[in-house]
This record gives sequence, structure tokens and C-alpha cells, in this order.
Amino acid sequence: MGELLQYLASNEVSFRRTINPDGYQANVAAWKRGLANGALAGHAESSAATPSLLLLETGPRLIQSLESKQFGRPLALGAVLRDAINDGTLMPLDQFTSRTESVYTKSSAPWSSVPESVIWWGLRQIGIGDPSTGEDKLPEGSFVIVPNLEAAAAAFESRVALTLPSASPFERTFSKAHFAKSFSDILPWCRLPEDDFHILCKYLSRDKGTILYDGHVVRIKPKASDLSKITQEDSAVASLRELIEDLRDQMTTLSSRVDELSARAREAIAKKNRIAALAALKSKKLTEMQLQTRHATLSQLEEVAQKLEQAVDQVQIVSVMKSSSDALRKLNAKTGGAEQVAEVLDGLREQMGEVDEVGDMISDVGALVDETKIDDEFEAMAKEEKARQEKKEGKAKEEESRAKAQELEENLLGAMPPSTEPSKSMEGEETYEAIEGLRRMSLVEKGDKEQPQHA
Repeated sequence: MGELLQYLASNEVSFRRTINPDGYQANVAAWKRGLANGALAGHAESSAATPSLLLLETGPRLIQSLESKQFGRPLALGAVLRDAINDGTLMPLDQFTSRTESVYTKSSAPWSSVPESVIWWGLRQIGIGDPSTGEDKLPEGSFVIVPNLEAAAAAFESRVALTLPSASPFERTFSKAHFAKSFSDILPWCRLPEDDFHILCKYLSRDKGTILYDGHVVRIKPKASDLSKITQEDSAVASLRELIEDLRDQMTTLSSRVDELSARAREAIAKKNRIAALAALKSKKLTEMQLQTRHATLSQLEEVAQKLEQAVDQVQIVSVMKSSSDALRKLNAKTGGAEQVAEVLDGLREQMGEVDEVGDMISDVGALVDETKIDDEFEAMAKEEKARQEKKEGKAKEEESRAKAQELEENLLGAMPPSTEPSKSMEGEETYEAIEGLRRMSLVEKGDKEQPQHA
């Protein structure tokens, strides 16, 4: 149980709830965790060869198993069990198996609404004394460890979600023994004993709704399934699958036996022991005949299983087709048949025609406006805009010509001062006259500009 349980087993640990309630609750919680974890690790006291991981068997042997040379025997273990029963951590096995409602319903905590004095009276009847009176007798019995059960159920659901997400109904059906054999390793640190599977199946079917279970047959329910009970077909499938698995195991054993006898015969021949070699070969021959018979039987059973699986699938397909047919029939009844649909379409076309007529009438309102006058006004505005643009362009060209003439005049005057007479040696009389004309024009313009100043 570890150093924690050894320390908690010390005689110095006090469960006096009135003196130190916080310490009392802390010790009780630690004890409950220690007992649950110890059982889950395979150290719970059990008379079976393989200890149960989901059951805690109480009694003198449990106290002996928790006894430590350093700390002695644990005190007030009955108070720990009482508290665990009160909060639902532990539940008597007969109460767990006989329940019809879930352990998570309000009634699953039978002590919650009962006065404490009545609780202790009832506990004394089953052998648990009241620590306040000095009594702490440990009861003898089997208690389901609910946290361990929840851990095993979570591991099973994870396995199913990983390995059987889209399995057929045939592959989801097991006998109880076949189910225990197939899922004995759901806990990664240890194998779950076969006796624990009845508790696990009860919990998975009643409290989790993951499987269907009748005590003999297990059927894993797919998601969103409305299955409610095990059928005769499920029992037949479970028996057939279990028989096939048994035959495969027998064939594996027989094959190993054949190999062993062959080795024994070779060893006897090597030692020149003729009698032993012949006996080994004879046993080998008989084993091979058994193996051949098992092969033939297995082939027949596998063929039967294939046909049975096909029939199961066909039943499911026919069921789906029937429900689909019923759904289509109801939908067709709601539509009223082809005649009613034709009437609806005729009415729809009529209403669409009325919508078009209303649209045409609205368009006629726009036609009352004289389109000719609008076009004339548009043409007039366009001509006016064109004239304005032409006037603007002509004014721009005139200003550009004036600017060029002024620039040319300034260049000529800069090259020839006014007091200097133009040279007669210039080529061309026309050039001389043009320069003189521009010069006189420049003087006249300057005189016009300066005349208002003299005035």
C-alpha cells in the first residue's frame, strides 16, 4: 500500500472528529484513496487467486494485510468504511447488483437524508460500531469500489471508440466469457479478473448505457442506438462467436503439440530410441488428425458465421428501407399526390402572370413622359456645352499667339537696341522692313502705355 498507508496505519493517527475535524476528514480521505488505489493496483485482500480490482473484501484479513511492524494495526478503519459508504465511494455488493436505478441517482446515497443516530444504529446492525462510543468493529463483506469501477468503464469506452467505431452488429455481440477474454487488458497496468466483469457489465449497461447485458450475453451499443434488450438472435451470435474462438485456441494448442511431438521424435531418433520415436510419431499423427478435424469444423462454423452476419446485415438494411418507405409514404400523403401538386403549380403560374401584369402597368406610367422633349433638351444642352468649350479653346489659342509674339519681340529687341540703326548689309530687303515694322509697332505700344502717365 506504500509509505502513505503505513503512516496512516500508525496508532498515533487519531480519528477524533470532535477534537480535530479537519485532520479527521483529511485522514479519512487519504484512507479512502489509499484503499481504492491499493485495490486497483492488485493488492486488495481477496480469497481468490487473482485479487479483485473492483471489490474490497473487509474482515480480519484486511486488517492483517494493512498491519505494519513500524506502525502497528490501523485504527478506526470502520469509520473510514462508514464515511466511504455514506458518500458513495463504496457500495455493498448485494446492494449494487440488486439496484435497478443508477448509482448516481439521489437514492444512491442512502445515508444523506437519514439522521446520524439512525445511521449509526443501522451500521451497528451490520457490524460497524460508532467510534464515539469506543466501538469500531470492522464488518465482513464485499464492497464495490466505485472510483475503480469508473476508471475501468472509461478505459473500456476508450477501447471501443478506438477499435469498434464502425463494427457490424455481429462483431459487437459477445458471450460473457468471450467478452471478459477480449477486454481483460483494458487497464494498461494489470489484467481485469473475470469475476469483475459481471460488476463492470452491470455498471456499463445500467449506469452508462454503453452495452446491453442480460447476465450471459453482451452487446455493445453503437452511438445513437435505440436497442433496448438482448434478443434470441444475439444469443445465437454470441454462442457461435464463442465456439469459433474456442476452436481457434484449440487449434493453436494442437499446432504447438504437433511441433513438440515432432521435436521429441527427432530427439528419440538421434538417441536411437526406436520405441520412443514411434510413440511420439503415433501421438503426432493422432494430434494432426484432431487438428484436421478442428480445421474442418472451424471452416464450417466460419461459413455459418458469414451467412449469419450477412443475414443480420440484411435485416438491418430491410429495417432501414421499411422505415424509409414509411417516411416517404407520410411525405407523399402530405403533398396530396400528383393532382394536388399540379393544382399548386397551376395556381403558382397564375400568380406569377399577375405579377407580370402589375409590372407592365407600372412601366406604362413611365411611358406618359414625352421622350421627344427630353431628347431636344438634351441636344440643346449638348450644343451649349460644345460652344462654351470652343470659345474657351479659342481664347486659349489667342492668348498663346499673343504670348509667342511678345516673346519674339523681346528676343529681337534684346539682340538690336532701339538707338542702333539696322545694318544695310543684312540680306534681304524684306527682312529689314519686317524688323523696322516690328520696331515701330513696339515703339507705338510703349508710347500708348506711357501716355496716361504723362497726362
